[in-house]
Amino acid sequence: MRVLGIDPGLRNLGWGVIDVAGARLTHVANGICHSTPGEEEGDLALRLLSLHGQLTEVVARFAPDVAAVEHTFVNKDAVATLKLGQARGIALLVPAQAGIAVGEYAPNAVKKTVVGVGHAAKQQVDHMVRLHLPGVQIAGPDAADALAVAICHAHHVQSAGRLQAALRRAAG
Repeated sequence: MRVLGIDPGLRNLGWGVIDVAGARLTHVANGICHSTPGEEEGDLALRLLSLHGQLTEVVARFAPDVAAVEHTFVNKDAVATLKLGQARGIALLVPAQAGIAVGEYAPNAVKKTVVGVGHAAKQQVDHMVRLHLPGVQIAGPDAADALAVAICHAHHVQSAGRLQAALRRAAG
């Protein structure tokens, strides 16, 4: 199974692709889709269009089987939260347009799965991603977070599979 993890952001949208074979995780690729703010009135729409195009290229290039997106972190700045939510909309839309199922995870759930604690620092997430994916070259903190989202999804899918198998054994 190939998993695309996405860490939504309006300026920097991180992405990471891993292959999952049983308990084995293998790094495929990672990167960051950048959109630069401008002075124009329609700037937000153009930034979202740019992110959409870049992420669409990632999906076409790496052909993931599933995708996972981190939930939006709500902060005190309502305008910034709303803009981040729009970038998250692009992160959900692009895989859906490709017919790919999308899982969604809270930031604390991702950190707890990958690091072991729900309030881990970015450096801890980066370190644990490198332990899960030996030899990985990470494009930046947003890409590390996206790989963590992909790892989280892989673990949740595996756990769900084990649960279903146990229920089948118990019923049969």
